[in-house]
Order: sequence, then C-alpha cells, then structure tokens
Amino acid sequence: MRNFIPAIIFLLMSSIAQAQVNVIFDSDMGPDYDDVGAITLLHNFADEGKANILATIASTKYENVAAVFSVFNTYFKRPNIPIAVPKGDALDLKDPQHWTDSIVAKYPHAINSNKDVPDAVTLYRRILSIQADKSVTIITVGFLTNLKNLLQSKADMFSQLTGEQLVKQKVKQLVSMGGAFPSGSEFNINRDFPSSKYVYENWPTPVLFSGFEIGEKIKVGLPLIHNDAITNSPVKDVFRISIPLAEEDSAGRKSWDETAVLVGVLGYGKWYDVKRGKIVISDKDGSNTWIDDAKGTQTYLVEKTSPEVVQKLINELIQHQPK
Repeated sequence: MRNFIPAIIFLLMSSIAQAQVNVIFDSDMGPDYDDVGAITLLHNFADEGKANILATIASTKYENVAAVFSVFNTYFKRPNIPIAVPKGDALDLKDPQHWTDSIVAKYPHAINSNKDVPDAVTLYRRILSIQADKSVTIITVGFLTNLKNLLQSKADMFSQLTGEQLVKQKVKQLVSMGGAFPSGSEFNINRDFPSSKYVYENWPTPVLFSGFEIGEKIKVGLPLIHNDAITNSPVKDVFRISIPLAEEDSAGRKSWDETAVLVGVLGYGKWYDVKRGKIVISDKDGSNTWIDDAKGTQTYLVEKTSPEVVQKLINELIQHQPK
C-alpha cells in the first residue's frame, strides 16, 4: 500500500502535466485590443493549469510592443516569460487610441525597449529546440511574418534542423486567427499576404483557423469595465480607454483573437464544428478562398452553439485577476 499511493499520486500529476497545452503566443499586440483579451485568457488558463506559456512574441515592431507584452506578463505574475519582436522587415502599426503608451506609463514592466529582447525567429528556434516532439501549440493572432521567417530559417546554434524541419518535429498544431470563410479578405492575412501565402502553403502540421466571421459576432468588455471590484488592472484600463473611442464598439469589442486562444487551449468541440480542407491565398490582394478536402490537414471553425454562449464565457474569462 505504501508504494501504491505514491504511484497513484505520480499518475495524477502526470495526467495534469499532460493536460497542459504548451503555447507560443504570436500577436500583433496593438493598435487593436482584442489581443489584450486574448493574452488575458491565456494567463487565466495558465493559472488554472491548462496552459503553459512558453513565449509571447510580437508580429509587429512598433516602439512599445515589447514593453506592452511585459506589462501583461508582469501583471499576471509571469514577468520572466520570454518576449521577442521581429528585427527585420515587419509591419509597424500605430495606436491612435493611445492605450499602449497609457499602460506602459502606468504599470510595472521588466522590459522597456524592443532593443532589450531577441529577434522573433531566434526565440522561436531556441524555445522549440528544447521542447518534446509534437508538444507545442502556436497560437497566432496577428501577421504571419514571423512564421514565414521561421519556416525559411537555417540550422543554427540551437538546432541543426531547418525551420520547416523544426516545426514539423516540435509543433502539434498551429491555431490561427485569420481569414474569412469560406471566402473573403481579412486583415491578419492580407496585410502581409506574401508571408501568409507562404506559411499556409508550406506549414507541415495541422492548422486550425478561427475566421473573421467567428469573432465578429462576439462582443466583450462591458462587464469588465463596469466591474467596480476590479481596480488597478491594465486589462480593464485598455477596454475602458478604447471602447468609448469607437462607435462600433458600443456593445463591446469584437473577439477575434480571444476565440483563437479559447479553442487553442480548450479545444473547439464544445462550441464549434470544423470544415476540413485547405486555404488558398491570392497572390494579388491576399484574399482567401477554401478548397474542401475530407483528408485535408487544415480546418476552420463553424458555429455549433450560439455566439452569445461564447460571448458570456469570454466576458467572464477576461475579468480574471492574477493569482
């Protein structure tokens, strides 16, 4: 019996560890702020033991982006999560609502400048090289710039594998907030569509898309900004600052990025079905179409339950406070 009890404890601990989803979060954090809801969900799931955040990586390189990531990682008591930004060609978006500089000025953060963090591909290769095979979920809620550069990377000090080989060996799946299905044109894909086209044509693991039409119907943030019990929160401040500045957000901000984190960590089956096939990106304007294929390794979400159900859940999840 004395040997049997520790064995049970070991098995229970092993099952808990196996249930964790190892996540690299790749985001165009700002000017849009559904990324803030997304990173809040991710830290919520980490506090619940459902996610292990390996890195938070920017797909843009505006001046404050590393510091903004650091604000949220520090607020949720994980200040040492690695951060990276692209150091080569990448989009440099601005924040007209000024929520990014507002929270950087107000809240503690360990990183002050993009100069203080490594290049995105360098961090990807370092992190992936030390993970177990088929153990990493990459959740991208921004542009595909980093992932194209990762796929095209060469052997280095971290791994003798090429980028595509490294992804194939270490990554379980890519979850992408991108595209409009079955066809359309969507910001995350069309702003750097050469990268998007390359990634989706060459990515060697399964890909799950949360399309524009999924998050468009899910509007969140009002319960958060009206919750007087939550104070001194950068998450609340971002929604409080930004929602009044856009008439389209009067009922709450659309939740594109949050849905990608939700299904990336918890799976899609409770709320969505999927359509299987392959995305096709136009080399003229970055618009997308879809080819159905029952054996395809790419899928996109199709609503199974009402958007209001997911909206209620995300509104609850983004009110999470750090433990």
